[in-house]
Amino acid sequence: VQLQASGGGLVQAGESLRLSCVASGNRFNINVMGWYRQAPGKQRELVAAITSGGSTNYADSVKGRFTISRDNAKNTVYLQMNSLKPEDTAVYYCNVPPGVGVMYDYWGQGTLVTVSS
Repeated sequence: VQLQASGGGLVQAGESLRLSCVASGNRFNINVMGWYRQAPGKQRELVAAITSGGSTNYADSVKGRFTISRDNAKNTVYLQMNSLKPEDTAVYYCNVPPGVGVMYDYWGQGTLVTVSS
């Protein structure tokens, strides 16, 4: 499975960004897709995840501000980020975890989100 993420950039606090991640090369339907982030000097953390059925899970720090969605037909997952804060600054990674039809933990190349105060 190859994951191609896009949509990062530099914004001011309070603004919005939308990240996209396209999965390709999978022979089976992907159940779970998610977004992680890693800020400088910190561990990578889960931001949000979504199943093919639409069930979602969010980190407490982004609840109410971020929305994860997906287009199963396009094998694409999105992360709409609103009311961005400087502490959201990080490299954001798309992820497909191991599961039915998915043997390994797959990661995209990362896209940098910088939020200035």
